[in-house]
Amino acid sequence: MSILIDEQTSVLVQGITGNQGRFHTQQMLAYGTNVVAGVTPGRCGMEVEGVPVFDTVRAATEEYSIDASVLFTPAAAVKDAALEAMEAGIRTLVIITEHVPVHDCLEIMAYADRIGATIIGPNTYGIVSPGRCKIGIAPSSIFFPGSVGVVARSGTLSYEIVGNLTASGVGQSTVVGIGGDRVVGQSFVDILRLFEADSATSVVVLIGEIGGSAEEEAAPYITQMTKPVVAYIAGQSAPPGKRMGHAGAIIERGRGTYHHKRRALEEAGVRVAELPSQVTGIVQTELSMLHADPFYGLIWSFSRPQQ
Repeated sequence: MSILIDEQTSVLVQGITGNQGRFHTQQMLAYGTNVVAGVTPGRCGMEVEGVPVFDTVRAATEEYSIDASVLFTPAAAVKDAALEAMEAGIRTLVIITEHVPVHDCLEIMAYADRIGATIIGPNTYGIVSPGRCKIGIAPSSIFFPGSVGVVARSGTLSYEIVGNLTASGVGQSTVVGIGGDRVVGQSFVDILRLFEADSATSVVVLIGEIGGSAEEEAAPYITQMTKPVVAYIAGQSAPPGKRMGHAGAIIERGRGTYHHKRRALEEAGVRVAELPSQVTGIVQTELSMLHADPFYGLIWSFSRPQQ
């Protein structure tokens, strides 16, 4: 079991004929993802890696049952592409594109909220259900099926930490990149809630970074969880007022500092690693405790202050 996607998920690729769309379609197919169609206006009748291309999302949905769409469209076209997909009935969108205008993101998220659609991104590496389905650009070789859920803002840190978990024999249930932009769809809380309900997930790893308040907002929900959460927060040495990589990774007016995020998570009972390389050892300890005592998760939950 996994969250949001599995081996049955049928996927549409918007922007499939571009360099990135074409390359990552091949990679997703090689991983076993059920990519059934692609869309690029004006390219109807083409095929990419054997996948038929349509002019519109509506035309694709008339031919195929589609569960999710992944967007490789230019930033200026993302809003129209996302709204087109949702209007055609697709309810899970993975927006890989970065630098999407903030007002466009606000419109996308508002529409998604109205119709109950799930948006991952923008500026995300996507989502992976190891051994079942990969939607996005994450490197296929680092994932291994298991019981650790991972949710992150950073792609590079996700790859490093997941790679370390896999190298130590610790598999993952689902790995989700929520995106590094200021405005994104799914939040840490949204994904944590899904992991809490997922019977295949035993421990959750949260990979955060400076800027914004997503990690602080996650802390009150974590106090209600029955599954241990382990975290790493990037940006401990970042100077205030300087953006570090992601559009959302900037400390403004004292908000979103490393120390404030770490304190909020630790007060919620989260074990926060000093270095990415330490995450695996902490996760292994939590898994050992769960294996030794089936009630460890409940004890972990009740031992923390409720916020």
